[in-house]
Amino acid sequence: MELKRVVVTGLGALTPVGNNVETYWDSLLKGVSGADIITHFNPEKFQTRFACELKGFNVLDYLPGKEAQRMDPCAQYAMVTVMEAMRDANIDLDSEDRRRMGVIFGTGVGGFTSMMESAYAFFANDYTPRFSPYLLLKVLADMVTGYISLKFGLRGPAYVTSSACASSGNAIGDAFRLVQLGKADIIFAGGTEASIVETAVGGFNSMRALSTRNDDPKHASRPFDVNRDGFVMGEGAATLVLEELEHAKARGAKIYAEVAGIGMSADAHNATAPNPAGAGAMDSMLYALEDANLKPEDVDYINMHATSTQLGDLSECLAIESVFGDHAKKQVFNSTKSMIGHLFGAGAAVESIAILLSIRDGVVHPTINVEQLDPRIPQDWNFALDGPVQRTVNVGLTNSFGFGGHNATLVYKKFVE
Repeated sequence: MELKRVVVTGLGALTPVGNNVETYWDSLLKGVSGADIITHFNPEKFQTRFACELKGFNVLDYLPGKEAQRMDPCAQYAMVTVMEAMRDANIDLDSEDRRRMGVIFGTGVGGFTSMMESAYAFFANDYTPRFSPYLLLKVLADMVTGYISLKFGLRGPAYVTSSACASSGNAIGDAFRLVQLGKADIIFAGGTEASIVETAVGGFNSMRALSTRNDDPKHASRPFDVNRDGFVMGEGAATLVLEELEHAKARGAKIYAEVAGIGMSADAHNATAPNPAGAGAMDSMLYALEDANLKPEDVDYINMHATSTQLGDLSECLAIESVFGDHAKKQVFNSTKSMIGHLFGAGAAVESIAILLSIRDGVVHPTINVEQLDPRIPQDWNFALDGPVQRTVNVGLTNSFGFGGHNATLVYKKFVE
């Protein structure tokens, strides 16, 4: 069968450096860090006392109180970005066949916040079981898409993918496939995460995964730097409107770019550590290029997973070197996480927006906080360390790698008739 072409016609973002797409993009270009002292709880006793939280976000600015109260922040964030993306794509629901509209989101942990709050209340009230009837609807990860489909009457595919930090990469990949196969006209695809809570911070501290640069949070996320000491937690969400090309053209939609390919693989190496040689990451990129019918030399820009961990950053560079060889010297690389931290299940979606806007505007945002490049990392690669890089981006690629060895690579290309 003939595969449909899939394009991106709308975007929505809620991030630690901007509560909508254009504010987010402006902050990335300016190199703004979203890291600061944690306000969601008292972090005084923790080894890490900072994170990249949302700033000035009030869900009541977007949703009625009763509706918001039934959702975990994870679902709230997703809903807000879907609403922005729908406006951006100029979608008139009344003129669409909602049986052919769906929503697929990725999240690593789902309603972690609501579970923690209910547990605290249970213990504080002498173990008296007074739980909200909405508790499980807040906790269940699938309600992220359940609430969205209910609100907008979307009767097409609606589900959640969960593969740790590759979750939204898988979600976008699934949406791409379904539209490509003609199973839907429009799918809202993205990721969401609201996991800056005590158990998550404490757990990651126990694993020695987080930066402990408490005296200088804004410079803590430093991918590729020789002195990097772990990642910085982030929160937020992002939505991409994936649409079948002819459907988009028929309604006169603007087109950001075309979704070209998806690659997925597993390290099958270790529960938390990447394959040291980057074998799984290499496979993911190769599969994505093959799926997109592109050669390594066609890629102009790679938005790297680059979380600011010693093993992760190095293994990803080794994988890129294996796939792209000398062409890597001609590419631009960056790490969005240097500014927004690690949004876990939402990472691929938020970072996809950076690629799509680079394609639109011909500029790649900088990587901040690199004072001394790790000598084990290629010194002649362009990591955009000195500010935004003006570059025509015809093809951009984003990597997302998660605990459990899950890998996802997405390829976007400039739309050409």
